[in-house]
Amino acid sequence: MRFDVHRLADSISWAISPVVVAPAVYCAITLLGYADDPGKFSYLTVLFAASTAAPMLLIYGLKKIGKVSDYNITFREQRFIPLLVLTFVNVLGYEFMQQLHAPRLLTGILLFNAVNTVLILLVTLQWKISIHLFTLTSCIALLFLKFGVDVLWFLTLVPLLMWSRISLKAHNFMQTLVGGVLGFLIMFAELTWWIGL
Repeated sequence: MRFDVHRLADSISWAISPVVVAPAVYCAITLLGYADDPGKFSYLTVLFAASTAAPMLLIYGLKKIGKVSDYNITFREQRFIPLLVLTFVNVLGYEFMQQLHAPRLLTGILLFNAVNTVLILLVTLQWKISIHLFTLTSCIALLFLKFGVDVLWFLTLVPLLMWSRISLKAHNFMQTLVGGVLGFLIMFAELTWWIGL
């Protein structure tokens, strides 16, 4: 049986996609990092709605009406509307978190998701950055801030995801590299400032 490189790359791309990675990391941070907080399930509901439910419903709807060509929104020109809507969704999520008096790290996640979505949106006007890599490394930065150096082994997923996105011709090397580097550094800097470390 012939080994299907494209299928492997596609499977990796979906397994380490933003709608998988973000909620998994948010679950770990909320349920393990704030296990004794009685509001943890409320926080997680808001995070899940903003990071997974809203993007999936939005992209499904846009695909249905032909505004995007595929669920990964491969074409740069098609990313403006989804990113704009997701910025609003994260701002709304931040406001909900404030009302719940959530821990500062959790409110910061949604606040800076909104800020960083605007950043990606502005970059997208001229260039195509890898949102897959940006999301993965920003989530690793979150885990690092909450749990310390033991989680940095997740960085081994970065070259694997880079290979996947390049193999699928969704991005070139620089687009994946810049997405990965910026994702970690920006989220780390933002939240370090936000929580006062």
